[in-house]
Amino acid sequence: MKLRDNFLWGGATAANQYEGAYLEDGKGLTINDVEMGAEHGKAREIHQTIQADRYYPSHEAVDFYHRYQEDIALFAEMGFKSLRISLSWARIFPNGDDLEPNEKGLDFYDRVFDELLKYGIEPVVTLHHFELPLQLVNKYGAWRNRKLVDLAVRYAQTVMERYKDKVKYWITFNEINALFISKQPWHMAGILYQEGENKVNTMLQAAHHQLVASALTVIEGKKINPDFQFGCMLLYPCTYAATCHPKDQIKAREKLLATYYFGDIHIHGRYTNTCLSYIESLNGHIEFELGDEAILAQGTVDYLSFSYYFSAIEGVSEEIEMAEGNLSSGGRNPFLETTEWGWQIDPIGLRNSLNQLYDRYQIPLFIVENGIGALDKVQKNGTIEDDYRIQYLAQHIKALKDAVEVDQVDLLGYTVWGPIDIVSAGTGEMRKRYGFIYVDKDDEGNGTLNRSKKKSFEWFKKVIATNGESVDLEEVQV
Repeated sequence: MKLRDNFLWGGATAANQYEGAYLEDGKGLTINDVEMGAEHGKAREIHQTIQADRYYPSHEAVDFYHRYQEDIALFAEMGFKSLRISLSWARIFPNGDDLEPNEKGLDFYDRVFDELLKYGIEPVVTLHHFELPLQLVNKYGAWRNRKLVDLAVRYAQTVMERYKDKVKYWITFNEINALFISKQPWHMAGILYQEGENKVNTMLQAAHHQLVASALTVIEGKKINPDFQFGCMLLYPCTYAATCHPKDQIKAREKLLATYYFGDIHIHGRYTNTCLSYIESLNGHIEFELGDEAILAQGTVDYLSFSYYFSAIEGVSEEIEMAEGNLSSGGRNPFLETTEWGWQIDPIGLRNSLNQLYDRYQIPLFIVENGIGALDKVQKNGTIEDDYRIQYLAQHIKALKDAVEVDQVDLLGYTVWGPIDIVSAGTGEMRKRYGFIYVDKDDEGNGTLNRSKKKSFEWFKKVIATNGESVDLEEVQV
């Protein structure tokens, strides 16, 4: 078994980290637009209003809004088969609950999709990628409020009807399980916990509202175009037991419960024993409305997409050293190296993850985020010799090929995060670079925004051209 002929090689981005133009053409404020840039390793400040003389990375980001033709041409030159982008809800409905959509916002995405399709690049569209309109926080309390289900579905219906002949692949919520895993509920649901609030119940209820909104989006989308393909999207925290002690095996399983919770509901269409036991372990409670169970059962997804960056260990020992990763943390594995940001590098963990997810769910999988953030150094001649990025990606591509060719996993595609340097979601930094394309901008927002190719650009071009057969660094001549 080989990678499918129409394997969706490409890249992945998010509007708040990429587009910029944060108030242009009628766009409203989002939860990202009030997040300031932070010093390396520190959390970003949130004030829910814009503070004078402070830097907000999302306001300009790297200006895809005005440079989309240039960027898409570069992606096409690499041979991309797909590009994952997110839509900004506030670009379509500036306040989130407006009576009519913003035509200029809709037109922008029309132009982006037309440009992609001109080159034969399949759009993969995320509806909610940490993009909540700020007014929905101020007016309704964000995803605490059931009202957001109706508003989110109306937004989804609007864009699905508009782009029904341009977009086939949809993702409802980005890394939806991060609401349980991360310590940043602002990103996932626009929530800052209030004093005296039952945080557990608020978290569970917000998640339920998002899950119902996801299911209703699938139901309504299939009415608009039966050929639409819908995916859920999980942050996958690949986890190993620290030792062969049986209690460590239990700890490793427990680490994954918050992830399988969302996979089970999206794919099985119900709160499974995994979900119910997790709720009980938190002593939590969820309010259901009449019909919710039927909605979840009907609105199941067609594929499971996920992000994979690192693995970690779990065990009962208090001596396990902790390591940070993508919106999560876990125990440090002595057998693994780490990135400059302390994320553990584990290509074989991607193969393990693919097998764990496929064994559990038996629907097509899609790796929609994988990559390495690094400090790229521009040489005097302007080149960037990012062999470390090539090595990282080559090892992960070999692992996914083993999952497909040896283990018979059904895999739709692989989109690298991010194919061009964009703003870091966690800190707002620019120096944490993932792209094949360098963007001239620093952490303070200075720079020309000019684009230039890194060494990895030509390497990934050859990977795509050979459908993954040529991945080794030494095969690349640049």
